[in-house]
Amino acid sequence: MSGLLVRLADAADFPAVARLTVAAYEADGQLKGEHGYGTVLADVSTRAASGEVLVAVDEATGAVLGSVTFVLPGTPFAELSGPGEAEFRMLAVDPAAQGRGVGAALAQACVRRAAELGCTAVVICVRAGMAVSAHRLYERLGFVRMPEKDWSPLEGVALLGLRLDLPRT
Repeated sequence: MSGLLVRLADAADFPAVARLTVAAYEADGQLKGEHGYGTVLADVSTRAASGEVLVAVDEATGAVLGSVTFVLPGTPFAELSGPGEAEFRMLAVDPAAQGRGVGAALAQACVRRAAELGCTAVVICVRAGMAVSAHRLYERLGFVRMPEKDWSPLEGVALLGLRLDLPRT
């Protein structure tokens, strides 16, 4: 998408990332009945210390429109990834910026980063009741369901495992 830059977040971006991540999860109904997950989402500095927080920025205004956390296996925020796999989590688009290709740009940046690092695949989990548009985005990018990676962090929260195999170089 033109006018959109994806880059590594810096500390000055963290307040905007915290705000838009919580807003996106709330708008999608993902924080209803949660116990403390909003606090985890808002703690961008902790995520940045153990992974790479990427932001999508409107080049014309400088506004942060979305963010994602890219992690490798064995790091504190990795949930599904095993040897050779990368993972991204907490992909969020400011509700006011949805429909502009921000989510796709962030997901594609994570796939490119995984390829740069020599990973063989990217794995993610999505909430079973998540917006259909998010599921369609991951399908378009080539992610496939991996039922053996499905899991539940809390009663009533079903997470579906998805995987994208990366081309061997």
